[in-house]
Amino acid sequence: MGDQIYGLVLAAGLARRMGATKQLLPFGDKTVLQTVVDTLLGAKLAGVSVILGHDAEAVRDSLKDRLVQFCVNDAYREGMFSSVLCGLRGLPTDADAALIALGDQPQIELNVVRAVVRAYREGSRGIVIPVSGGKRGHPVLINLPRYRREILSLSGDQGLKPVMRGHPQDTLEVPVDDEGILRDLDTPEDYRAEVTRIFNR
Repeated sequence: MGDQIYGLVLAAGLARRMGATKQLLPFGDKTVLQTVVDTLLGAKLAGVSVILGHDAEAVRDSLKDRLVQFCVNDAYREGMFSSVLCGLRGLPTDADAALIALGDQPQIELNVVRAVVRAYREGSRGIVIPVSGGKRGHPVLINLPRYRREILSLSGDQGLKPVMRGHPQDTLEVPVDDEGILRDLDTPEDYRAEVTRIFNR
């Protein structure tokens, strides 16, 4: 499979349940979003694009020292799928694949990202998804020549599910020994638990 794999970091959400801009919350000596972005940068992708929405300027400013692109999703209140569309529309037309990561999963480690990318490059499947304990998580990798048009045609009511569930014969699930792929930071309790899990081992 092709090498032009671009990372998309979905970081536009309102974070109503968190009560704060979770992308900017501290996570060790970085912020939550800086940690996610640095992990993807460590995977040596063709490029990394961060999708902004809520508190866009502050979030952009937090990444000013990092070599990333930005896509401002003016429709971010419509949900996560609107950020996927924003990110895909901003990628080069010759992009081979998109690795879609969530901006509130700082616990995902580089070895997981590399495992997903390696499985894609070494195989022939157009959709690669990490799984832990039989459950699917993130980041997911999607071949764009095969699926970009289909994704852009979706209404968004079900997000990416019609694609992610609709092509089992072209989907590879990659087992990883990391339940972190299943967790995100939606509430203050989620955040405190993850910080404790990672930094107070």
